[in-house]
Amino acid sequence: MKLSTSPFLLAAALALAACQTPGLPTALPPSLQVTPQETWVDTLAARGVQIYECRNDGGQPGWALVGPDADLYETSGRLFGHHGAGPSWQAEDGSLVVGSVLARADAPVAGAVPWLLLEARSTSPKGALAAVTRIRRVHTTGGMAPAVGCDAPSHGQQVRVPYTAIYVLHASRRT
Repeated sequence: MKLSTSPFLLAAALALAACQTPGLPTALPPSLQVTPQETWVDTLAARGVQIYECRNDGGQPGWALVGPDADLYETSGRLFGHHGAGPSWQAEDGSLVVGSVLARADAPVAGAVPWLLLEARSTSPKGALAAVTRIRRVHTTGGMAPAVGCDAPSHGQQVRVPYTAIYVLHASRRT
């Protein structure tokens, strides 16, 4: 998915993420801290959608997350890659990280998807994402499932909710 991205919005989002130390936002919840053995690798801005599907998983109908569909941008504004279901992050060089959620914290902005700390379950052996061990999703806007609209007649329908986020990549320090 390709969305037009304002260089101003990307610069502002990345500036927020790099307030004190490259890639480390201020006021980070303790649950989202990486270990001292990990170091910052890169900070990427995401712009896209969170996809939800109306499902009835044995109870009341509700919106279930299918996954994200977002472009990832470097601090220069250059396209870095894509963020998709899994969750996965794929660089233009073909390298790939698939993650799993370790911790979450409510976003400080109403209507924004939670901030997350994710662990790399698998990575490519080479490329820009090969060394990534942890990924933080911070400074989110939008992306929450609709509060209404999922009922029996809409079962199976999908909605695409716009969101932005900053993804901070970390790797183990070499000893």
